[in-house]
Amino acid sequence: MNLRPYTVLLIVPTGVGAAIGGYAGDALPVARAIASCCSRLITHPNVLNGAQLYWNLPNAFYVEGYGLDKFASRCWGLRPVHSNRIGLILDRGIEPDLRVRHLQAADATRATLGLNLTDYVVTDAPLKVELRTGVTGASWGTIENPDSLLRAAEVLIHQAKAEAIAVVARFPDDTDSEVLQNYRHGQGVDPLAGAEAVISHLVVRTFNIPCAHAPALSPLPLEPDISPRSAAEELGYTFLPCVLVGLSRAPQFLVKTQMGASQPEDIWAEQVDAVVVPATACGGSAILSLSQLPVQIIAVEENHTQMQATPEKLGIKALRVNSYVEALGVLVAAQAGINIDALRPNFSSLRCLYS
Repeated sequence: MNLRPYTVLLIVPTGVGAAIGGYAGDALPVARAIASCCSRLITHPNVLNGAQLYWNLPNAFYVEGYGLDKFASRCWGLRPVHSNRIGLILDRGIEPDLRVRHLQAADATRATLGLNLTDYVVTDAPLKVELRTGVTGASWGTIENPDSLLRAAEVLIHQAKAEAIAVVARFPDDTDSEVLQNYRHGQGVDPLAGAEAVISHLVVRTFNIPCAHAPALSPLPLEPDISPRSAAEELGYTFLPCVLVGLSRAPQFLVKTQMGASQPEDIWAEQVDAVVVPATACGGSAILSLSQLPVQIIAVEENHTQMQATPEKLGIKALRVNSYVEALGVLVAAQAGINIDALRPNFSSLRCLYS
């Protein structure tokens, strides 16, 4: 019997200090577990990127945050691909030695993983990333020369026929900052994440193609008591490998106003069955949009964030669970067509409705 694919959306917002998913790929175990009990998992780079660590999930779709918002609002669809031609943008502000390290990482993914990269482009001006922290504690940032980024992307798309864009921007080194030290020891907010989102959002919004970002940084001084959750960022010279792996099979975006005939494998927001999100981070555009659809929203209490956007405050109907382990049980029951109340000891009788 052929059942409709059971589709789950996993969201851990970027730069909000999530206890799980706020560090270097530490939400990957959650993604792996959920992918094992659903037909299709849709998630975003913050969940799947682990610097030089990554995991191949054949049924997972790597969707940048702005594209995820447009998908959830029913403006864009997702079209699965076998592979993408990835164009690489390097910030002119990256020092020569550090640039070589990133080019070596890109060549390594071609030779070792067989990824399909085009020739690369160096921006015509340094992007000049600046980092900020908002009043809520969430991180964000700006780039001084966004036009230079867009010109580089345009060259890759039109001349190199790139189908996805990887960006490496030089981020400021701030090895002595309290925020960075807290992050390395498993506390606080990723100071880079908010600015990374700004960069990828700009490319996706302008060109409607997959994009993800990897920061270029000087290696941090060795420290023996780093938190396991942030340890992936201590490896090597670059965070680029996971980005290239993710983009290699990222679905293409289908813009409703521009699309031709729909194909059977295309995915639309109406096909999402469940969304898993931290219980205090339900205020994002994707969750607000999907709350208007018949989608099961599962809010995980254990994944604390710096936000206070609970489903109750926003008038969103959600099922609260204590942990991702409990969320997995809900998903398994739902895919099997089992009412989760039947799995609890107290089960009420049917009531009569009066007409």
